[in-house]
Amino acid sequence: MTTAMTGVPEAVSGDPTYRILLIEDDLGDALLVEELLHDTGLRFTLTTRTTLAEARAELAGSPLDCVLLDLHLPDVSGIDAVTAVRQLAPHIAVIVLTGLSEDRAGTDAMAAGAQDYLVKGKVEADLLQRTLRYAVYRSQTERASAEAQAIRLRAEENARLERGLLPQPILDTSTVRVTSRYLPGAEMALLGGDFLDVVEGDDGLLHAVVGDVSGHGPDAAALGVCLRIAWRSLVLGGHRGDDLLHLMERILVAERGSQQLFATCSLLTLDQRAGTATLHLAGHHEPLLTTAEGTWELTAAHGIALGIVPEVRSWPSTVIPLPPAGALTLYTDGLTEGHNGTDSDRLGVEGLLALIVKLPTADPAAHVDLLIKETHALNAGRHTDDLAVLRLDWSGLPARLG
Repeated sequence: MTTAMTGVPEAVSGDPTYRILLIEDDLGDALLVEELLHDTGLRFTLTTRTTLAEARAELAGSPLDCVLLDLHLPDVSGIDAVTAVRQLAPHIAVIVLTGLSEDRAGTDAMAAGAQDYLVKGKVEADLLQRTLRYAVYRSQTERASAEAQAIRLRAEENARLERGLLPQPILDTSTVRVTSRYLPGAEMALLGGDFLDVVEGDDGLLHAVVGDVSGHGPDAAALGVCLRIAWRSLVLGGHRGDDLLHLMERILVAERGSQQLFATCSLLTLDQRAGTATLHLAGHHEPLLTTAEGTWELTAAHGIALGIVPEVRSWPSTVIPLPPAGALTLYTDGLTEGHNGTDSDRLGVEGLLALIVKLPTADPAAHVDLLIKETHALNAGRHTDDLAVLRLDWSGLPARLG
C-alpha cells in the first residue's frame, strides 16, 4: 500500500483532500500515476492495490472519493472490472485507465458506470486534475440525486402506509377528543406494524383499538393495515368483544401466510352515557388513565395475543368506571421499551409515569408530542421500535356515586 499527500501551499490548505484508490498491477504505471497526481497540485491521499481482490476491503469500507482503475488486472479485466467496482462501491467515482490501442474500451467503461477514462501515455497533470475533479463532482451529484429520490419514494410509501395505519376517526355525535400519533422506529424508516383506529358505532358507543404486529418492515405494515381495516369493518358491522377478536385472529392467520407473525392489541369501548369503558387486552399492556389527581396504569384482565394459539380464544373483559372528566391513553411498547437515559435500563411504565408527572397537561396534543419527544431524548437512538399513541379526552360524563 502507498499513501501520499501533495505539499500544498498554506494559502490553499482549505481545498478538499481527494481520497483516491489506484487499482493497478503494473508498478511502473502506478508510480507514473502517483507522480502525475503530485503535479496536479491537488491535495490527496493515495492507496494502491494490484488486484481487485486486494482492493475489496477499501472498496467496501474505506472512505473514498475516486477509484483509478486499470482495465487489465490479474483477476478481472475489461467491463467486468468496472461492474465489479461499481457493485462494491456504487457511490464512488470511477476513472478507468486504458491502453493506447483500446479505442472503444473507455466509452464502453463509461456505459458500464465509470465517470470518465484516461488513456495511458496521453495523460498530463492538467488533464488528470480536470478529469478527477469532474468525476468526483459528477459522482457526488448522482449520489445526492439518488438520495433525494429515495427520500421522496420513502415519503410517498410512508404516506400510503399512514393512510392505512392512521385513518381519520369516524365520530358522529361523540364529544370525545381524539389525539393520535405514529412514528417509525428509526429516522427514514418505513412505518411498521403498529396500528390504531377510533369509530363511533350506531349504538352511540365509542370504539378504539391500538395494536402491534410482531416484526418490522413492509410485511408487518401490510398486516397491520389489514387488521386495522378489518377491525373497523367488523365494529361497524356490529361485532364486539371476544367475537370481534376471534374474527380478527382468523384474518391474521389467513393473511400472514407462512410467516409466524402475531399481533397484540387493546380494544376499548367507551360508553359516555354509563360513564364506563370496557377493555379487552389481547397480549397488550393496560392503558393509562389521567384525571385531575394524576395518571396511573389501569388494572385489567389479560388475554392471549392474536395468532399465538388460535384455538384458545381467551380474551376476558374488564369494565372500568370513568370519572366525569379525564383521558385514556393507549399505546404500543415503542413508547416504553426505549432506554431511560442509561445504557442498561429501559424506561418502562414506571419511568413513563414519572415522566408524565413533569409534563404540562393542558393541551392533549401538545402533551403527547412532548411525551414522545422526551422518551426519544432519553433513549438517544439506542433502541428502535415503532410507536403508536392514542389519547381519548372527555368531560361531562355522569358522576358516579360512592
